[in-house]
Amino acid sequence: MVKPLTDSASTAPACPVARGVDLLGDRWSLLIVRDAFDGVRRFGDFQSGLGVARSVLTNRLKNLVEAGIFEVRPASDGTSYQEYVLTAKGQSLFPVVVAFRQWAEQHLFAPHEAHSQLVDSTTGQPLGLMQPVTAQGQVIAPEQTRVKKNPA
Repeated sequence: MVKPLTDSASTAPACPVARGVDLLGDRWSLLIVRDAFDGVRRFGDFQSGLGVARSVLTNRLKNLVEAGIFEVRPASDGTSYQEYVLTAKGQSLFPVVVAFRQWAEQHLFAPHEAHSQLVDSTTGQPLGLMQPVTAQGQVIAPEQTRVKKNPA
């Protein structure tokens, strides 16, 4: 069940981008999701990898669990720890993370500047560029789209 958001300065109630930013738009939430895609599961591993304050991480993980992005499970190795595991809803953020990564690779690094790269684990090759496409699979440019506001 989706929890309705209250109206705030950053939330336009009918705007999906504003709602997504309200949930994932701070520095830490998207990096937590990124690390989960890289296999991080435990609180201490998120904290040490990100260098985030314990209280901030606690708050972000709580919000992400409440939003259905993560679920908490007992540790898979039988220890008393718990793990934060991406749900199907959380897994569906993968294209968002990939698109953001690819945009940053293109625009925030100097030519030949070293940076991490996401590759296909089978071939070792970089992923193709994420691009919006029509229902028929044709790449579409921003000027070829419009926002259709649906009545409540």
